[in-house]
Amino acid sequence: MPPSPRAHAAPWQRAVYSVIFESDTPAGRAFDIGLLVAIVLSVLAVMLESVRGIALRYGSFLHAVEWVFTVLFIGEYLLRLAVVRRPLTYALSPLGIIDFLAIVPTLAALVLAGSRYLLVIRTLRLLRVFRIFKLGRFVGESNFIVNALKASRFKILVFLAAVLTLVIVVGTLMYVVEGGQHGFTSIPKCIYWAIVTVTTVGYGDISPVSVLGQTLASLLMIMGYAIIAVPTGIVSAQMAGGGAAPVLPPAYKQVVCHVCQAPDHRPDAEFCWRCGEKL
Repeated sequence: MPPSPRAHAAPWQRAVYSVIFESDTPAGRAFDIGLLVAIVLSVLAVMLESVRGIALRYGSFLHAVEWVFTVLFIGEYLLRLAVVRRPLTYALSPLGIIDFLAIVPTLAALVLAGSRYLLVIRTLRLLRVFRIFKLGRFVGESNFIVNALKASRFKILVFLAAVLTLVIVVGTLMYVVEGGQHGFTSIPKCIYWAIVTVTTVGYGDISPVSVLGQTLASLLMIMGYAIIAVPTGIVSAQMAGGGAAPVLPPAYKQVVCHVCQAPDHRPDAEFCWRCGEKL
């Protein structure tokens, strides 16, 4: 949700605020789309510069392009601080920190070599795409899933504790069976192997050689398929309304208070639940 504009903003500040923080107008949508394109192109330039052949031929051009984008992002960041009501609050917000991190690596490259490759942090700003496509109507459904996970958290914790116990026991047994050879050189490393096996990942960097070890590994693999299905079943049952307290998807009015930025108002609400301002 966007921060509030300045209380006594000048006309230009109001105009810039509506363009930068609101996507309901053609200018706002165009700004957001242009910002997303700039982010993608700047990250693409950094990725291409990491390729040795391309860097040798076009390194200077890509470096110049990166500085152009950095200057644009610096200007955009300063404009955001200039038009919001509380600049420090915005600067310390998650999006404000990401905006700041998007320009730091290039500036840091003047002092620290190689730090400009951290510019891939800018990809996090692509989350702004949700403002363009108006995905706010899916907030209720996301809360539905979060509530189901919260309601299932104790069952999932008990399940994870059982899995942790299993991999510790099997890892210790494998250490004894293999006798510290063939990569099973310590109990922690054997536990790592058990985790990789029970999750059916199977990197193959460690594998048992003895018949007893292979038998134990086979049993753990079979158990892994059943283990993967357990948390899914727990959450699915909770979402389907199983248990004493079924989870119901909340119905919220998709309106954000223009004063305190409070979301999640009831469909019949006429005033903000937090500050009392008329919606």
